[in-house]
Amino acid sequence: MSTPLRVANVSGFYGDRMSAMREMLDGGDVDVLTGDYLAELTMLILGRQRSTDPAAGYARSFLTQLEDCLADALSRGVRIVSNAGGLNPRGLAGAVGELGARLGVPVRVATVSGDDLMPRLAQLGSAGRLRVGERPPADGDLVPVNGEFPDVLTANAYLGCWGVVRALEAGADVVVTGRITDASLVVGPAAWHHGWSADDLDALAGATVAGHVLECGTQATGGNFSFFAELLDADPGCLDHIGFPLAEIAADGTAVICKHPGTGGAVTVETVTEQLLYELTGSRYGGPDVVTRFDGLRLRQVARDRVEVTGARGLRPGEWLKVATNRLGGFRNAMTLPLAGLDVDRKADLLRRQLAPVLAEVAEARVTLARTDSPDAEAEEEASAVLQVTVKDPDRNKVGKEFTVPVIELALATVPGFFAAGAPPSPSAYGVYAPAWVRVDDVAHVVGLPDGGTERVPSTRPQPRSTPEGESPGPVEPAGHSGGPEAAGPTRRVPLRCVVGARSGDKGGAATLGVYARSDEGYAWLSSFLTAERLRELLPEASGLPVTRERLPGFRALIFQLPGLLGEGVAASTRFDPQAKAVGEWLRSRLVDVPMSLLPEGRT
Repeated sequence: MSTPLRVANVSGFYGDRMSAMREMLDGGDVDVLTGDYLAELTMLILGRQRSTDPAAGYARSFLTQLEDCLADALSRGVRIVSNAGGLNPRGLAGAVGELGARLGVPVRVATVSGDDLMPRLAQLGSAGRLRVGERPPADGDLVPVNGEFPDVLTANAYLGCWGVVRALEAGADVVVTGRITDASLVVGPAAWHHGWSADDLDALAGATVAGHVLECGTQATGGNFSFFAELLDADPGCLDHIGFPLAEIAADGTAVICKHPGTGGAVTVETVTEQLLYELTGSRYGGPDVVTRFDGLRLRQVARDRVEVTGARGLRPGEWLKVATNRLGGFRNAMTLPLAGLDVDRKADLLRRQLAPVLAEVAEARVTLARTDSPDAEAEEEASAVLQVTVKDPDRNKVGKEFTVPVIELALATVPGFFAAGAPPSPSAYGVYAPAWVRVDDVAHVVGLPDGGTERVPSTRPQPRSTPEGESPGPVEPAGHSGGPEAAGPTRRVPLRCVVGARSGDKGGAATLGVYARSDEGYAWLSSFLTAERLRELLPEASGLPVTRERLPGFRALIFQLPGLLGEGVAASTRFDPQAKAVGEWLRSRLVDVPMSLLPEGRT
């Protein structure tokens, strides 16, 4: 049996803490550093960069981190695997090589590419081998991508782990990838270290779970944590500078999530639970390496800041890879109009009527009133509500001065106290994300080896399991987590946060929301209380949406999908919270009748 592999995360997004790589090297022993720099929005940003500069298209902050850390990592035998290559992994690999030469440190760099489908987009689309839709083409309701999106800016398939495995086998010190899945950044090093094959489905599933925990950095170690106040009560300074997470991945795929001793934050069953629920769309987590079943996972606190994750099971991946496409959708602009003092609703109504003619000229307009005002306030800001006016149109002029000038012309002819929060802004382009699917065999998964050669990674389709996928058992109801009888007796009207935690996020135009209880009794009540219909009542923005719900008893959790809440995705959304980051906190703030037997002392 090989020893566990210690994998450390140094980036959860493009723009994350620059010092993370140095902190992880200085904090203790690690075998591999991984960094996730890509998201749906990031691919659009990199695509726009590449459209004006063919040499661009990768995350330059990765180079800044390496400037300080490359020599140290190489001297200690630490491998580095990152998707910072974005749309130009070869360009970033060349820059890493130049950096090594400048530092006097020979570095063996490999690339993983083939995910970029733009050169073959029309060919694949016209042949029906690239399809648009939320689900794989087995559903039969998808259309060719080239007919649906004629102005695609980026189209990248989500590759799996085997290119990374081959690069490490070839002796790469640094592996720079394009759009592989976030979890595959961790699965690749684990499969290389432990010698797994594509048939080791349960082990691959366990590493996928570990990768999903690590991919968003400090979200697993106390960042964005529902019960952050409890951590501060125990240690007021523990969240001032949160440490990044590590995973110790064993030969069977089980893992222990931890962080370096003495670093800020916390690793608890609940912090790990929240990250596992983040952007989860169901109990079966699809990917190019394995379909991971989350419904049998077990989390156990084995020591302070150490959580063991076991019970992952893997199913064979499908014949289609997911593709992220981005196109330029047009232009948008927005103006913020504070409304101070009294009669806020009537002031807002008058402005809406006065602005109606200009808003009728644009393709899409959204006017929202945020009641941030307080009565008898001692500061003007506290006495003011905010009217936000957002417009979108394919024509840049219609959301430029043709929009802003009429708003400013109202200055002396509208509500008392009128002013705009800032000078009239200029329009900005926005993008539209859409998922698509491509056949595995139509993607050239290519490894650029450290010696300059290239290899195509063969398609790795695992053999059927002894238990066929279709016969695999349904959701697991672990002992001690099935809930038992629903709590009864007197109730108290309190914020939902008193008894549940939550984590929310975005998947294209859908918001994802995971809600979990803190006890078996709480889960029994939560499962009965928080139906899809009740969620629509508590979150009126979702009232007309086809909300879905799935239970995850092992986490005492419910998973909700809110399709359409984010419109055409984060880059095009005009919503106040375009990535649904705070939807969970909004839900937890709502007042509901909770059985008093579930309410902890002093937390109401």
